This record gives sequence, C-alpha cells and structure tokens, in this order.
Amino acid sequence: MTNLADLTWPDLAEPAVLAVPVGATEQHGPHLPFTVDTEIAVALCERLAQHRPVLVAPPVAYGSSGEHADFPGTLSIGQRAVELLLLELVRSADGYAGVVLVSAHGGNAEPLNRALRTLRAENRRVLAWSPSASPDDTHAGRTETSVMLALRPTAVRLDRAERGTTTPLPDLLPTLRAQGLAAVTPTGVLGDPRGATAEEGNRILTTWTRSLKTAVDAWTCENTERGG
Repeated sequence: MTNLADLTWPDLAEPAVLAVPVGATEQHGPHLPFTVDTEIAVALCERLAQHRPVLVAPPVAYGSSGEHADFPGTLSIGQRAVELLLLELVRSADGYAGVVLVSAHGGNAEPLNRALRTLRAENRRVLAWSPSASPDDTHAGRTETSVMLALRPTAVRLDRAERGTTTPLPDLLPTLRAQGLAAVTPTGVLGDPRGATAEEGNRILTTWTRSLKTAVDAWTCENTERGG
C-alpha cells in the first residue's frame, strides 16, 4: 500500500491511479465520532491499495452536511463547494493515470454526481464509488457502528448507542431536506446500532472492498479499450 503523504515528487516517475477518500465531518449519533465517513473512506482506499496499484491521497474531510446543522459540532462546506472542490481536484490530477473518488457520505452524492458528469464531458479519467447501505440503516446505525468497531473500537461509545429512526430513507427525504435530520431523528441516528460487532464490521468492509475492486477493474478495462 502506498500513501501519497509518504512520498516526494521524484517518487512519482510513473503515472499511477489516485484513490481519493471523500468524507465529511458531521454528527453520528451520541455514540460515534464526527469523522466516521472520512475514516471509512480512507479505510476503503487503503484496502483497495492492498490489491490494486493505486496511490491513496490525503482525504477530503469536509463535505455537504447541512442537514446535520442542528446537532452541535457538525462542519459543512455545502454542495456547491463540494462540487467545485472535486472538479478542481480531479482537473489538477491529469498527471495521474486516473482518479477514483471513494465517497462514504451520502450527502455528497448530488454534488459528486454533478462534478462527475462535468469531468467525464471533459474526457477526464475518473470513477466515483460509494458503499451501499440498507434504506433503514443509513446513518450511525448497525452498519457504521460495526465498521467503526472494526476500524477504531476505542472511538465507539456502545454505552450510548440507542435505536434511532428506522423508517426507510426514501420516505424520510422530503422532511429531511426541508427541515434537516433533527426533524426525523432526535438522536441523529437512522438505524439501530444495538447489536453491532467488530466481526460484522469486518465482513461489511470485505464486501465493500470487493465491490470497489470490481468497479475499479471494470473502469480500468473500459479506459484500456478506449486507449485512455
């Protein structure tokens, strides 16, 4: 595994694919740290680098998290800033063999997709990928709690874990977008973190990594066939 943070410019004699973790700094219920999305994105990029020849970039640690503003501590740069940041970041990476954006925050999806459309229209070599989630377990629930128990168990406060709203996210989106997350869950949790385990977290990470590798392989073949 190679991290860009450990290299100097002469070390980059050959073009390589750059994997960029895209996260957020936002509340994750009373039991998880603000950095969950960023830590997961970094872990997935690092696991990808164990299996594929990619460089892992320093993470984008702030995202579009305005819906979490009612909870103390959340930091957000908004959709327009995320879109512009990703646009300019990938544009600056033309010296690499391509860029894989690994986003672990659902609130980044819309600006990420807009940036992706623009970048592809400019014929830039870029792939965006995000881990999947069950509609009733999308934020600080069993999935993310299990994954954090696998990645950094000392940061998980299981004594504070409590059931949040388990209504499927699509049913919550109109209220969430209009009034923010606090209007649909007083704890900031969408899901039920109780029963989460590190073992389950490792299984989830393995599944996500396998899916990410498959997406990268398909994208690499596509670029090779196009000669780019």
